[in-house]
This record gives sequence, structure tokens and C-alpha cells, in this order.
Amino acid sequence: MGSAERIRNVAIRVAKWHDAGKRIVVVPSAMAGETNRLIALAQEIMPQPDQRELDMITSTGEQVSVGLLSMALMMLGKEAVSFTGWQIPVVTDSAHTKARIQSIDSTRIMEELDKGKIVIVAGFQGVDSKGDITTLGRGGSDTSAVAIAAALKAEECLIYTDVDGVYTTDPRLVSDASRLKKITFEEMLEMASLGSKVLQTRSVEFAGNFNVPTRVLSSLTDPLISLEEEANSGTLITFEEDDEMEHTVISGIAFSRDEAKITVLGVPDRPGIAYKILGPIADANIEVDMIIQNQSFDDIADFTFTVPRVDYDRAMAVLNTRVKDVVGARDIIGDTQVSKVSAIGVGMRSHVGVASKMFETLYEERINIQMISTSEIKISVVIHEKYMELAVRALHTAFELEKL
Repeated sequence: MGSAERIRNVAIRVAKWHDAGKRIVVVPSAMAGETNRLIALAQEIMPQPDQRELDMITSTGEQVSVGLLSMALMMLGKEAVSFTGWQIPVVTDSAHTKARIQSIDSTRIMEELDKGKIVIVAGFQGVDSKGDITTLGRGGSDTSAVAIAAALKAEECLIYTDVDGVYTTDPRLVSDASRLKKITFEEMLEMASLGSKVLQTRSVEFAGNFNVPTRVLSSLTDPLISLEEEANSGTLITFEEDDEMEHTVISGIAFSRDEAKITVLGVPDRPGIAYKILGPIADANIEVDMIIQNQSFDDIADFTFTVPRVDYDRAMAVLNTRVKDVVGARDIIGDTQVSKVSAIGVGMRSHVGVASKMFETLYEERINIQMISTSEIKISVVIHEKYMELAVRALHTAFELEKL
């Protein structure tokens, strides 16, 4: 959706699927750079924009896109109709700029599909119970698309983006990164939440929770590519693991540059302290990722956690004004020069030694590990940001991901 010409190409691709007898619902994002432009404009007026009004402003980008795409389809002789999120409606909670979808009424979409029309619904946006416009956060159009696919019980949700699938890591960082033909929802959810920018985390959650078959495809290919070739390209996010996937110990290395680490020093080691620290952080709508509480000495412990770097200043303000005196902390310190690197793979369930190999690789590169977090299918470490790229390349090589 980067230009008028790109929108025409999208229309050609959509018309091709419609000609094949498919009932099509399209969920476009705003045109390239439009959301950033609108946010910058808002900040010229109000340096810290009111969140409700910011949603009112940024939601207009998708409204332009759906209208333009509908007209492009009309120029191809197709019947098309566009809707905003609140016309459907896509109902969300009231967390402006980070709203979560609560329900979708598919009635109006189905009525138009039954008339043979192509339906275009604005992504990224919805409406709360008060009738206020909300937005879903960056990448929210992916979430909108999967949620609408779930509501319609769609055959498949195709996510067209600027890459041709999911890679073992960012190919801009590691030139021999491999494109995965398929990946499990669990792996994709971990990769999305741990820094992979291919899909937004909540879109993967929706796909997994509602069993929506999802495929990541390139929007840069020839729009007239055959349906068979297009349907079998990209990366399929699948529900079931097979022997081949389990044999592959690690499927990818994810990373996030935009991390910050906060430590609350000298808190009493007693029940309820974690809640008293993180409760106000949650109330401020700040996401917490990795958490470590060290072993107490004389019933005193340190409590460390990570937050998105963009939320660091707000988190520190909350802790200093609402937490420090309440819990009796000695001090609160932070570090914004950290990054997170993660190894992900369902093969961890049936293979031992993954953590050992990961830590050995980082040791050989003289990279110090500040925090460690694990799950059944991933291992994440927090390291100094200056070593992040070195760590990703070294781990990608150590696990031989270029051979996938």
C-alpha cells in the first residue's frame, strides 16, 4: 500500500483470487509512512498527545487505504465495498493506542459477500463500548486480519508483507539466513514476541487460539503469479508438528534491540512484593517481559525486570512515585543499553544440550549474559546492546540454521 501503483497491484492480486471463485475480505494497513506522519503532526501540536485524540488521528490512515483499494477494484470491473473498523463493528476495550479486540460482528461482512462483493475492512482500528475510536498498536492490521478471519471461519488468512516469509533470523543481519517453509504457531508466537518483525504478536495469538491457517507471503511478487504457485510460497504457520520439525532443534534466532532493564534494589523478601512492584506497572499499561528475583540475604532481595525501551521513562516514573516508598526499596536503577537474543525451536522438547551450546557460543565470543529466561521451546538472554549482532550471527552459525 506504499503508492497508488502498489494499490493497483494489490487490486490485481485480489481480483485474481476473486476470479478463482474465492470470497475475499481484504484488511489493508495505511499507506507507507502515513501513520508516522500523522503521529509527528500530532506531536507538533501536543508533544505528549492525548491518547484518545491520537487514535482519532492515526485511524484515518487506514480509512484512506480502504477507500482507494475499493476504487482500484472498481476500475477492474469488480464490485467492492469498504468499511471502517467501527462500521463493522470491531469492538475493543478502551486502552487507547494499545486496544485489544473483544468481539467482531460479521453480519455486515457476510451480507456483502453474499452479494458477490469484495469486502475491504480497515485494519488497526476498532471502537470501544463508549463509541470512541481505538487503535490496536503498531502492526495492528495483522491482528485485525486474523481476528476477522477467525470471526468468518475463513479457509485461510494470507498476510502479505515486504518479506517473502519467515526467516531463521533477519536476513539483513545474517546474509545466509534461510526461509522456513513452515513453522509452528508456538514458534511463531515466540519469534514475534521476542523481536521478529514479520508478524505482530497478537495476530499470532489470534491465529493459534482460533485455529486460523495463516501464511506469510511477499507483496512484492508479480500480482499475476499463478494461484497454485502463490498458495505454496511463503511460510505456512501450522498447528501440527511433524518429525522433520522436531528433528530441527532450533528454528530461528530472534532479537530485540529496544529493551530496557530495571532493578528495584533492597526490597523485603515476603509474599506480595512482586505484585506491589509490577501492579502499578501493569496499571500504566506497560508490558513486562523477563523477571528475576535474586536469592534473599537477611530477607532482603533485588527484583529485576525488562520493559520496552520506549516505556522506560514512564516505568521509572511509576516506580519512583508509586512503588519505592511503598515497598521500602533502597534504590531503583535502570539500563537502556541492553538487547535480548533468543533461540527458538520445538525441537528443544526432544533434544538436550541446547542451553549449554548457546551459553558456550556466547562465552567463546566473550559476551556476558545479564539475564536468562526459558520456556519449553525457547531460551532468551539479555546482553549489552553492542554485542547483539555478534551474538545473533554466532548463534545462527552454531546451530547451523543456514542449512534449513
